[in-house]
Amino acid sequence: MKTREVIEHIEAWLDQYADEAGSRGFVVGVSGGIDSAVTSALAAETGRPTTLVTMPIHQPADQVSRARRHIDALSTRADNVASVQVELTDVFDTFVSRLPDIENAEPDDDRHHLLLANARARLRMSTLYYVAARDGDLVVGTGNKVEDFGIGFFTKYGDGGVDLSPIADLDKTEVYAVGKALGIDEEIMSAAPTDGLWSDGRTDEDQIGASYPELEWAMKFTGSEEGLDERERAVLEIYRGYRRQNRHKMVPIPVCEIPDAWR
Repeated sequence: MKTREVIEHIEAWLDQYADEAGSRGFVVGVSGGIDSAVTSALAAETGRPTTLVTMPIHQPADQVSRARRHIDALSTRADNVASVQVELTDVFDTFVSRLPDIENAEPDDDRHHLLLANARARLRMSTLYYVAARDGDLVVGTGNKVEDFGIGFFTKYGDGGVDLSPIADLDKTEVYAVGKALGIDEEIMSAAPTDGLWSDGRTDEDQIGASYPELEWAMKFTGSEEGLDERERAVLEIYRGYRRQNRHKMVPIPVCEIPDAWR
């Protein structure tokens, strides 16, 4: 990949989109992970006002500290960068306390915790859109190609609720290459990818059951399965399972079209 050309292309695309939308600048949620670090750096390098938002909800301390160091580094390099931290833990806890039958939920029920993880993502989306609307900015998505178009590893109307997606055509390995060229902090570069939505700090690989390089391979696989080893077959099944399950996230919202004859 021609990394410098890709960076310049994305920055120009962001700038042009903001011009056409009549927007001032950008808002990016920063989690302490590589995707949000790269996205926020690209947005900042356009020179447009860029607001970086952290939104802790029972967040592990290392994630918060990585996000803060990244924001501080960007702010030092570029005077168009502002930041705001919105502590959402109390809001989330109050929301959860009002949910029906919440007292009957089993503590180790992963299905229950997934519902709450999605609720976290949607609270953050609402926060980002408040900040963006306040300033006349655009909410910038941080999803990569595998997440957005491979397995649908995002929350519908949560982290999937954005105005534009600058890195959604980059594989995760390509995101790391861009991150290296942008000088993203080594601690972020080496941290295990996580969506930051689980109180136990589980990683993306813990949730999915496969690494991003494995998923990239599965996403591009078109050959015969006869020569595959046991792990490769397992990864393909994981990839296809997530794709089937989450396809509804990756297609336009279905619209029931009324026949002309009935109008």
